[in-house]
Amino acid sequence: MIKADLHIHTCYSIDCLTPIERIVDRCLEIGINCIAVADHNTIAGALKLREFAPFEVIVAEEILTPMGEIMGLFLSEEVSRRLSPQETISQIRSQGGLVAIPHPFGRLLPWNANPLTSAEILSQVDIIETFNSRTPFSDSNARAWKLAKEQGKAASAGSDAHTLGEIGRAYVEMPEFDGPDDFLNSLAQGKIFGQKSSYLAHLASTWARTRKYILGDSSRSLP
Repeated sequence: MIKADLHIHTCYSIDCLTPIERIVDRCLEIGINCIAVADHNTIAGALKLREFAPFEVIVAEEILTPMGEIMGLFLSEEVSRRLSPQETISQIRSQGGLVAIPHPFGRLLPWNANPLTSAEILSQVDIIETFNSRTPFSDSNARAWKLAKEQGKAASAGSDAHTLGEIGRAYVEMPEFDGPDDFLNSLAQGKIFGQKSSYLAHLASTWARTRKYILGDSSRSLP
């Protein structure tokens, strides 16, 4: 069995300063031996991290669409931002990737509907993230879990880590896998573990975004 944190960010995201080398060290320290690196609108960090990590790294991307964020997993090419959800899903599919909805209720007010959870979109989705450590509302993960069960979708979990200390706060304990199809089979057999991160974690993201705006994106060369 492996412990897979299926939503991690690196310094290649606009709101994260975490160097990729330190992510590997942190994962080895806490026993996480599979990660999905899903930076915002880029796969550059995931590709670099995969080159030297001694464990499984899934190349993923958290892609902004006009209706919210869609995650592609097992990517070989970057998917452009601000395409329609249908175009985004098509680009993920064209390279043999899997389609996931991250934090389906975690970035919205509890009484609002997420347009990416419509029947039309969900019919094209493989995975729903049912535990995200950064969700601000207490019932968001419960609603995501219910949605996955109702729709018959695979359930995933991720820390959504933008800092080292957040890595591993949510993960799936699951069998090893070989490729996207086997990943879905393993995920179906997995058990989700998770803890919510402090609201202060969002301040770190705000600081990272502000620093990059003012000083430029020098974080990739940080020690």
